[in-house]
Amino acid sequence: MQSGGTKGDQWRLNFDTLQGGGRWENPLMGWASSADYVQAMQLKFRTKEDAIHFAEKQGWDYYVQQPTVKRIPPKNYSENYSYSPGKIKQAHTK
Repeated sequence: MQSGGTKGDQWRLNFDTLQGGGRWENPLMGWASSADYVQAMQLKFRTKEDAIHFAEKQGWDYYVQQPTVKRIPPKNYSENYSYSPGKIKQAHTK
């Protein structure tokens, strides 16, 4: 399975979870709750420079995590059904 790269050209600004963020478990549903509303917020920018400029303008400490280079190996669907002498292909479904 392959993931799409539609939104891969955007840069995000995420916030770290505060140590004293007031986390508790909701007794009725068992969900984790928090008093820190910023931890769920994401800001998106078109370029890395825009994100850095915004963080510096706000006076925030930041670090840049470089994107990983995705290597997608070439695949050919017809190779699943190609004949190779001496080798029996078995498809295991489970």
